[in-house]
Amino acid sequence: MTDYIRKRRSLHLPITLSVALLTLNVTLMICWIVILARQFYWGALAVGTVAFSLMIVGIAVYMVLTIKEVRLNQRQVNFVDSVTHELKSPIASLKLYLETLSMREMEAEKRRHFYDIMEDELDRLDRLINQLLEVGRLDAIGHEAEEERIQLDELIMECAQSAATHQKVVGDDVFTFDLEPLRVQSRRIVLEMIFRNLLDNAIKYGGSPPKVKVILSRSEKNQILVRVVDDGEGIPAEQRNKVFQIFYRGGDELERRTKGTGLGLYIVRTLVYLLKGKIQVDTGDDNRGTAFEVQLPGTMLK
Repeated sequence: MTDYIRKRRSLHLPITLSVALLTLNVTLMICWIVILARQFYWGALAVGTVAFSLMIVGIAVYMVLTIKEVRLNQRQVNFVDSVTHELKSPIASLKLYLETLSMREMEAEKRRHFYDIMEDELDRLDRLINQLLEVGRLDAIGHEAEEERIQLDELIMECAQSAATHQKVVGDDVFTFDLEPLRVQSRRIVLEMIFRNLLDNAIKYGGSPPKVKVILSRSEKNQILVRVVDDGEGIPAEQRNKVFQIFYRGGDELERRTKGTGLGLYIVRTLVYLLKGKIQVDTGDDNRGTAFEVQLPGTMLK
C-alpha cells in the first residue's frame, strides 16, 4: 500500500502532463498566428495570442504548484514512516523487556539493567512526543514566554550537555567551545529550543566519533553570532535551502540509518525568525562537515 501511495504521488505524471499541455498549447498558438497572419486578421491575432499566452502561464503555474504539493506529500510520507518507526521501536522494546521480566526471575543486577533500558526507551518516546507538541505550539511559545536576563554562554553549555546526554556521548569528548561571555535580554525557553536542537543535530550528523565546535561572539553591528560546526559528511549545496522545511529529510526514510523526524531544523528556523534573527548553513571547517550560523539581534547586558 505504501509503495502504491509513493508511486501515485510521484512527479512523473504532473510533469509529463504539464509538458504535453504546454507543447500542445505552443503548437496551437503558432498555427493560430501563422493562419491569421496570412489572412491579415490582426485583431483576432492579437486576442488569440494573448489568450494562448495566458493559457501557457496558467499551465506553468499549475505545474509549479503541483510539483510543490507532490514534494510536500513525499516529505509527509517520509515523516509518517519516521514517526511510525520512532514510536514502534521503543514500544516493541518495552514490551519485550516486560515480558522477559514477567516470565522469569533474574538477578538484581540484570533486572536493574533491564529497568535502565526501559527508562531510556520511555525517555525516547517522551522526547518524540515533546518535539511533536513543540511544533504545534511554536506561536504560543513566542507570545507566552517572558523575556529575562540570560547568560548566553552558560545556556549554550547547558544545552550542549543536554544534547550529549540525549545522544549518549561524553560532552567533553565531543564539544570544543569558544564562547564570549555575553548576557542578553531574551526568552529562555526559545533560546533553549534553538540551541538544543542545533547541538543535538550536530552530534547526530557528526563524524564517528563526532566533534563539534561552538563559537559565540558579538558582531560589529552588535548582533549575537552563534556558529555550530560539526565534522560529518556535510549537506550538499542543492539541499541547504531545503533542510529547514517542515518534514524534510534528505533521501528515503526507509533506507536512512540516522533517526529523526525532520522537525528539528524547522523548529530552529521558526524560532530564530520569531526572535527576528537569521540562520544560514554552509560548509564547515576545511571544506568538511556542516556549519550552522545563527544571527540574533539583542540587547547585550553588562
